[in-house]
Amino acid sequence: MLKPEENQRISRIGSGTPMGETLRRYWMPAALCDELPEADGAPIRVRLLGENLVAFRDSTGAVGLVEDACPHRRAPMFFGRNEECGLRCVYHGWKFDRHGTCTDMPSEPPDSLFKTKVTIRAYPTWEGGGVVWAYLGPAAEAPPPPDFEWLRAPATHRFISKTFEHCNWLQAMEGGLDTAHSSFAHNEHLGSKEWIRNRDGAPRIDVERTDYGYSYISTRDMGPADGNYVRVYHYVMPFHQIRGNITSLFGGRAAVPKFDGHMWVPIDDETTWVFNWTYGYDESVPITPAFAAEWETFFGRGPDDVLPGRKLKRNPANDYLIDREMQRTKNFTGIVGLNTQDFALQEGMGPIVDRSQEHLGTSDRAIIQARQLLFEAIDDVHAGRHPRGSRPGCYRSIRAYDAYVPYDADWHDAFGPELVAKW
Repeated sequence: MLKPEENQRISRIGSGTPMGETLRRYWMPAALCDELPEADGAPIRVRLLGENLVAFRDSTGAVGLVEDACPHRRAPMFFGRNEECGLRCVYHGWKFDRHGTCTDMPSEPPDSLFKTKVTIRAYPTWEGGGVVWAYLGPAAEAPPPPDFEWLRAPATHRFISKTFEHCNWLQAMEGGLDTAHSSFAHNEHLGSKEWIRNRDGAPRIDVERTDYGYSYISTRDMGPADGNYVRVYHYVMPFHQIRGNITSLFGGRAAVPKFDGHMWVPIDDETTWVFNWTYGYDESVPITPAFAAEWETFFGRGPDDVLPGRKLKRNPANDYLIDREMQRTKNFTGIVGLNTQDFALQEGMGPIVDRSQEHLGTSDRAIIQARQLLFEAIDDVHAGRHPRGSRPGCYRSIRAYDAYVPYDADWHDAFGPELVAKW
């Protein structure tokens, strides 16, 4: 368990907080590229790390990310005119380019130099993998843009979505790093001994630290005929998870061998954007629109499952539409959608869970290690060092994997090159 002050230190992400300043040393998703579909199109609101911002695609197609308050009279830039490589405030016409430079000030005399003295706060952006990434930290400390394998997969072989979650980013992420809960919260096959997670509900968790965070390994005993089911995940700091879906939950090769994961991005202290990505195992495995729609629906975030603002229809206001008869006879929770099940539990903890009341066990090793790494990253930033995982070279070649491994075999040897990126 954490002391209350430690819980605050690791959870809160506002400007000037220890965790907030640490997260600002990483590139992070700000929006999906398709939220800004055209040059000179409508701006969108972005709230990230507690800051109210506006994103716009300028006349060249590049994305700007600026403060949502004109430095003149603090009018909202969301209502601005996106025109001729800049966003113009509609209150008095002041115009700023994507770098924050004031390029026009029509309310002042033509010979005034005032516009050369005024800027709007702006952050650099980079597009990759269907995501607009932003860097909110000190310019001199900016790392190279991210270089995950899924960013290098062709657009035909990947898919990404995002959903809104009403809780602190850390408890959302810890839910994703907790593999033991899948035997219970995500048990869609009550009583089935063919389902891997029913055959062994108490996986052994091992954690191996790396330059980017850690690999964590879930090992489940499938019996002498099958040996162990081993699943290797990756936690890439500060909020990325990578996992493989190579072996079917019912054994054998998956129908669509692929990889997927999440990024839990803090909107503010009490809300989170969950970015969900998937990409194919190799060139023979495209992620078709039909498969993407089926996959999203399975997780409870399909087109018919989401309200405006990317909020789930199944939410606290309706108790996630829990069906007690379904809970009794079909699945463990009585809730439809794997991510919906996660949200019910994570949001149900409250906006920021009180970790001083926890009692952690052996299955929580990955969560304990993640917290330790985040505290170390805070110390690194305070000491002027680059935090772990902020340089893309340390994770660009990794991939996850899962398969059956004989009792007398070492999974390191059995998986071998499967843990190396191919894209």
